[in-house]
Amino acid sequence: MDNRKLKILFVSSEVEGFSKTGGLADVAKALPVELRNLGHEVKIVTPFYRTIKHREHAQQRLNLTLHTDHSRPSVNFQVQELSLDGIPVLAIDNTHYFDREGLYGEDNHAYQDNGERFAFFSLAALQACDALDFTPDIIHCNDWHTGLIPYLLKTRYHEHNRFTHTKTLLTTHNACYQGIYDKSQLNLIPEVSSCMDERVLENYSYINYLKVGLTYSDKINTVSPNYASELLTILGSHGMSHHFIERIQDFEGILNGCDYDDWNPENDSHIPANYSADDLSGKEICKKALQKEVGLPVNNDPVFGMVCRLTEQKGFGLIVPMLERFLKHNVQLVIVGSGDPSITGQLNAIANHFPDKFKFIDAYNTDLAHLVEAGSDFFVMPSLFEPCGLNQLYSLAYGTLPIVRAVGGLKDTVLDYDQDPDHANGFVFYDTNPNQLLNILRRVVLLYTEHPEEMYRLKTQAMRSHFYWSDAARHYERVYYNALHHHHNW
Repeated sequence: MDNRKLKILFVSSEVEGFSKTGGLADVAKALPVELRNLGHEVKIVTPFYRTIKHREHAQQRLNLTLHTDHSRPSVNFQVQELSLDGIPVLAIDNTHYFDREGLYGEDNHAYQDNGERFAFFSLAALQACDALDFTPDIIHCNDWHTGLIPYLLKTRYHEHNRFTHTKTLLTTHNACYQGIYDKSQLNLIPEVSSCMDERVLENYSYINYLKVGLTYSDKINTVSPNYASELLTILGSHGMSHHFIERIQDFEGILNGCDYDDWNPENDSHIPANYSADDLSGKEICKKALQKEVGLPVNNDPVFGMVCRLTEQKGFGLIVPMLERFLKHNVQLVIVGSGDPSITGQLNAIANHFPDKFKFIDAYNTDLAHLVEAGSDFFVMPSLFEPCGLNQLYSLAYGTLPIVRAVGGLKDTVLDYDQDPDHANGFVFYDTNPNQLLNILRRVVLLYTEHPEEMYRLKTQAMRSHFYWSDAARHYERVYYNALHHHHNW
């Protein structure tokens, strides 16, 4: 087996600690750190957004010019360097593309020129890599934003000495987001906008960045084994199944880890009391603190928590229709998150009817997210699809039993109580049906009220399920070595 140290360029549109909208950022922080711990040399490339944290510590490393064809002015950009636990974070700085309020949009509307912004980002990432004299063995691309990189390496950079032996891996974190744009957004890359290859420009008029990445990457993967098998089906793949099937020899699912540095009840500084599987007494204190914090009666009713973006994907089409029936029981529910205005409106209306049972906080707040994980008895994740899911992993760590739909990474990480009570760490249902969700919630309320000793056992069992990034990093390392030994004829 290969064990040489690799040079890895890790390219991501968001990195936890600097910029974040979702789970991609968590991966882009934790995985590079673990790869570095395995002895590899890693550099991260990400945009220098206006809202990037620690921008006051950024040091300008390079001032570069992206040359376009003669009909367009060239684009100047800077490379700012930040540091993530000693790993260089190279932030691509261009006012026109990245000096904006949001990462991808504002007020629930995506920026019109996102295709052009991330075409620029992909070109700039490769140019910065070259200018810094870094010769990567692997460029690890993430999601549609970086889908052009594998294509550029096989075309424009094909003869370039710097990248002669460089291989690519594209990780799909969520195949729902594909980056579909009109070819007019590709003016920075004239060879794409005039391309006559259907694999690149569909109907010679628009591009699907994810598809291009899946076609040209040396290896592809996604973030759980079960989501990988769903992506091979028409129903589970958002219309992309044949692109995954075409690459099945080069495709696998690698389960994300959980960042226990940030999410560990034994030393979490965001919560009022720390606790462990050996001593759960601090969890009671957290529960009372959560009830107080959101204005619910401080009592012994079971508390159900949810922290997520408010999108259809997260299962609100199942929750809203059964919510009033559920709230007739002696239960408490806390939902924290922002997003779709129509979901927000429905939740607000129901919360006003049940002020002693249901609180909806329309915001994302780190302290509150940690308090919900620590103070709830159960965590609700009835997702329609969920590539890996992180909140169920956090919940397990905090002894907060996840109630999930058997989909994506949820199915890989949560074992159902009725199916295997001895090893269970949560509760699993199958259909996208509000009544089935209501049934499992009622089943859970019964268990909570009638069998407190069993609840205690399940909580400690959940806290002993661990999903380590160091294991995931070894899987990725194996994929990198395979890519380097593998020769495609494009």
